[in-house]
Amino acid sequence: MKAPLYQLKAEFFKTLGHPARIRVLELLSERDHAVSEMLPEVGIEPAHLSQQLAVLRRAGLVVSRKEGSSVIYSLTSPRVAELLQVARAILTGVLSGQAELLDDLRAAGEPAESARKYR
Repeated sequence: MKAPLYQLKAEFFKTLGHPARIRVLELLSERDHAVSEMLPEVGIEPAHLSQQLAVLRRAGLVVSRKEGSSVIYSLTSPRVAELLQVARAILTGVLSGQAELLDDLRAAGEPAESARKYR
């Protein structure tokens, strides 16, 4: 019995649910990278980066190849980069809506005492 599509989507988004994996995908959206190039950009220990890359490989989002002593990673599809761009556009809209709400609250003249309490 095959899994319903919504369950597969949930598993896919769970794979994306780690900041290091998102950062790796962002880097690979720009160009292929060697592991050594990604380390300072992702900011995690080599063993942890290796684990995160393995998760992305198992999910079919990245592939690796050997070039000399380096392992080079690339995206399996440009659609991954498109997904990251769509996520950025959605977040931009959400955050700008929140910024507008914050501006409205400030313009309403919130009492100084209660405003300090929440900062």
